[in-house]
Amino acid sequence: MIRMLKPLGACAAVAALAGCAAGEPMITGLPPVAVTASGETAPVGTGRADAADDPAIWVDPANPGRALIIATDKKAGLHVYDLTGKDLAFLKSGLVNNVDVVGDIVVASDRNDGVNAHLAVYRLDGAKPALTALGRAAAGRGEAYGLCLKKTAPGAPITAALIVKDGTVRVGTLTVDGTPTFTVQWEHKIATQSEGCVFDGDTLYVGEEVGGLWELKQNGTGAAARLVAPIDNQRLVADLEGLATIDHKGQRYLIASSQGDNAYAVFRLPGVEYVGRFAVAAGAFGATSETDGIEAIAGNFGAAYPDGIFLAQDGDNAPKAQNFKLVRWDQIATALGL
Repeated sequence: MIRMLKPLGACAAVAALAGCAAGEPMITGLPPVAVTASGETAPVGTGRADAADDPAIWVDPANPGRALIIATDKKAGLHVYDLTGKDLAFLKSGLVNNVDVVGDIVVASDRNDGVNAHLAVYRLDGAKPALTALGRAAAGRGEAYGLCLKKTAPGAPITAALIVKDGTVRVGTLTVDGTPTFTVQWEHKIATQSEGCVFDGDTLYVGEEVGGLWELKQNGTGAAARLVAPIDNQRLVADLEGLATIDHKGQRYLIASSQGDNAYAVFRLPGVEYVGRFAVAAGAFGATSETDGIEAIAGNFGAAYPDGIFLAQDGDNAPKAQNFKLVRWDQIATALGL
């Protein structure tokens, strides 16, 4: 995202008298439960800038306990990390913003052309590991911004959602044989800037940064749209950023980055029922703040992450460049009483 000035809140109004701490949120929502990170990635390569943005997690089909993190340095390219946070590979790709993975195909929203949107497509060799660029798929007018993929069975057509910076959502089929192509099946315009998105089956959830969480269901070449969780300065504080889903004890949950107060809101699907908020507090690996992209995945990834992983971009990893923090999902679930 691009950092934007927000309306002055109570802290700013009394700063001269009360001495509010630097970086303290101007608005705070409902009190979150606190968890701590169990790990972090090496910093992205671009320092002294808002550069780390969005992560995805690839699970090895031959070894479900092994996973890799693919994450964007939105000013330079894509990093591949292991679960200890070691930077294993980097592919220079310029301005790539959001990233997702299905099978061995990695897709990123490509902002190198600010007038015409593209999807940058890669193949992941998980054994090396290494990324190979397969090409760019044209995705219509506008600056490419948000991006997410529908999770499908291996070999099935890839469904991608591309969000243009003005809030236009385009959902279609991505083909990767030969030169990649993106064929739009339906489109919907959200009023203002939107970025985060995640599929839950055929339903697409999109985060309008200053508006709230939208539920989109295809209706012909358009969509039936419903605002299911507005920015209310309680559950969600602007900007609403990254979105992710995770399965836990037979339920599916949607997690949303409430960037304005450095917290994460959790909703039970399919009814988008609010269940609580959490924050990643200071610990061995530091707190998270101003989080853009997030990811979550269930599974047993060894002693460090026996019941899944929550992954969050950290907007302030000073004195080092921005990075991504890893949190045990069972720690979050227990804190929230799920």
